[in-house]
Amino acid sequence: MSKSALRKDKTCLNCKHVVDQRFCPNCGQENTDSRKTFHHLFIHFFEDLTHYENAFWRTIRNLLFKPSALTKEYLSGKRLSYLAPVRLYIFISFITFFLITVIPDGEDQPSKSKSKNVTNVVGKNGDKKDSVVFSQNVNLRDLVLMTDSIKKNEEAINDKSDSAVVSSNLHDTKGYYDKSGYLNFGYDSVKELDSMRKYGPRKEMSDFEYWFSKKIVLVKENNTKQEIIDKFRTSFINNIPKVLFVYMPLFAFFLWLFHNKKRWYYFDHGIFTLHYFSFLLLVLLLLYLIDWLFTIGGKEGILSTVNYLIQGIGYFWMFYYFFPAHHRFYGESRTVSLLKSITLFFINCFLIFFILVVFAVYTFINLH
Repeated sequence: MSKSALRKDKTCLNCKHVVDQRFCPNCGQENTDSRKTFHHLFIHFFEDLTHYENAFWRTIRNLLFKPSALTKEYLSGKRLSYLAPVRLYIFISFITFFLITVIPDGEDQPSKSKSKNVTNVVGKNGDKKDSVVFSQNVNLRDLVLMTDSIKKNEEAINDKSDSAVVSSNLHDTKGYYDKSGYLNFGYDSVKELDSMRKYGPRKEMSDFEYWFSKKIVLVKENNTKQEIIDKFRTSFINNIPKVLFVYMPLFAFFLWLFHNKKRWYYFDHGIFTLHYFSFLLLVLLLLYLIDWLFTIGGKEGILSTVNYLIQGIGYFWMFYYFFPAHHRFYGESRTVSLLKSITLFFINCFLIFFILVVFAVYTFINLH
């Protein structure tokens, strides 16, 4: 530690206790001048960082490669050598979702001004009857629908049907997608929705169905398809830490239900849960960063194969990690531990999936 000059006053600035040496025997604060130079702050920052790194890397190594070892060490009393569970989770959570928000997906974002390929529909006599515009990001279902409409168009020409019918059939995707590429719900504006509710086949529409339908129309009117996807993704990712943080007490509660109440306190299950969720977030972050780095190098060839291999190993380790961690921490027989682990795993997967679905709906509702 850097040595700053001691204060002449022997009264601790923090607790007013008498300080005989450098550090207060009551609260531990160093009895030096509270006004520091920039040089002192700079040196102090690196001293704290070095001290933090020693505990940090030891904690990360145990967290990633030694299931439940960190929890057992913490509960046995060895706490200064590792980061505290709550601090560890908050730190990893912040870094994970900050970097995921800042770093781009790696996927090619569609350009606002896309080039288009125009394919002409040629009639029986070689006349150009109409043209179909295919955007670069057109999906397979759109192509199938357009192909069907073209076939209908040709059949109408061969049967010498009215030209107006031919033109309408060409772009008819009713029941699938509207002209903007959204799912077609049978109405394109709030005015049309109100009219259908009052006079059309949807006049028996419930208040909730009307409110939800109106929300869909407003979102479609104010955003492009890509903007909706981007806003939904950003909002969803930014709020996942809240969902996980809220769910952790429930996860610990199920562990408490399945284990000896006299041997294990809820606090013990809570520490296990904090470490397990920290592990999941950390692995997700590492896999995301690896995928981003490999995407920069190219999406094809040996790099792509190596990336898929690493991603597969990472997700398998995330899935498998809970089982040895549960067995080693609770010390039960392999059979009992496996049965409990499988049961807990499926219960929590179902509840997390349900919460994520509810949260996805909530995220959509808050889109504007």
